[in-house]
Amino acid sequence: MPVNIQIIKDKLLSDNYFILRNITYDLTRKNGEVVRQRREVYDRGNGAAILLYNRASNSVVLTRQFRIATWHNGNPDGMLIEACAGLLDDDAPEVCVRKEAMEETGYRVDDVCQVYGLFMSPGGVTEKVHLFTGEYQPSQHTGSGGGVDDEDIDVLELPFPQALAMIRSGDICDAKTVILLQHLALEGILQPGK
Repeated sequence: MPVNIQIIKDKLLSDNYFILRNITYDLTRKNGEVVRQRREVYDRGNGAAILLYNRASNSVVLTRQFRIATWHNGNPDGMLIEACAGLLDDDAPEVCVRKEAMEETGYRVDDVCQVYGLFMSPGGVTEKVHLFTGEYQPSQHTGSGGGVDDEDIDVLELPFPQALAMIRSGDICDAKTVILLQHLALEGILQPGK
């Protein structure tokens, strides 16, 4: 059954970098009652992320970079370990992850596999993130990585069991990265205890 909403007001609060709106709407509940709600909605576009893995070495490639929002929310140094990712802009998700992998890690990946398309914070952010995995070989490390423009990214090649342990210890606390690491474990693509 489609949702029944009527927009009362859609006010633009900011479009400095992304778009922030304050939306007031009437929502008709399943029982017929109409409730008025007001929410702020942050539109930053859609994104894509890729977790690079190597079966032979049972390892993954992750990135580490400063994220102001995590610092602002209590992450002491603001550094976050994550799968490489970026906004789609005008690219298809597959094109985006290949480009981001090269820019951030220096790995050229040809074969990528989309595993999920998820809304990561649907209470107020419009972004849908397309999650991919891609197998890498040492010979595919053809660039320097580290990001472009104002990015300052460290590239981490980690044994898969260590990456999983870093979830448990809280050293990896990025949702997309946790999901992708757990996907590799659940699907038996890499070995958690090897």
